[in-house]
Amino acid sequence: MTRIRFKTVLAGGALTLATIAGAGCATVGHPFPAAPVAQIQLHHTTRAQIREIFGAPWRTGIEDGRTTWTYGFYRYSAFSPARTRDLVVRFAPDGTVASYSFNTTEPGPD
Repeated sequence: MTRIRFKTVLAGGALTLATIAGAGCATVGHPFPAAPVAQIQLHHTTRAQIREIFGAPWRTGIEDGRTTWTYGFYRYSAFSPARTRDLVVRFAPDGTVASYSFNTTEPGPD
């Protein structure tokens, strides 16, 4: 009977540890490639090209009357530094990129 209780306690402890470890991480958004950001050309790159390179945007909206697409990937962990990456693309009325911003916590070339 002692052996059964020990196994039950051990299994319960493992389940608790797995739950705590799982609760220590959170991911929001969708991964997207960072390298092609350097290829975006203002007033030349089109909405179709952005979709082809980065896929469907995670969020869409309007900023100062302009359509905006946001690509975001945010991974938080209680056990390691956060990894975040976001790209916001603002389109001109003709469908080309009017402006964009890219931010990340990941190391990259200087």
